[in-house]
Amino acid sequence: MSDRIFTLDDLRRILLESAGTEEGVDLYGDIEDSDFEVLGYESLALLETGGRIEREFGVSLDDVNLSDITTPRAFVAAVNELLSADVAV
Repeated sequence: MSDRIFTLDDLRRILLESAGTEEGVDLYGDIEDSDFEVLGYESLALLETGGRIEREFGVSLDDVNLSDITTPRAFVAAVNELLSADVAV
């Protein structure tokens, strides 16, 4: 269980550590509503990112369909929803 909040900076860090970045992609710009495909991240990279988040933040993303999450904003919201549910239990 975690009492942390998952932030866009957390997602940026984990994406970079897990899958790197494509040349010409600025993850530190305004990416919240950018499509992951436009940012160069496909399903395999998002699965690896999900695994890292599970280990680091102690939440299970099993019930989250990562292929339905298309933007960093939606990814951060899904993780924070799981974190808040863990705290409520």
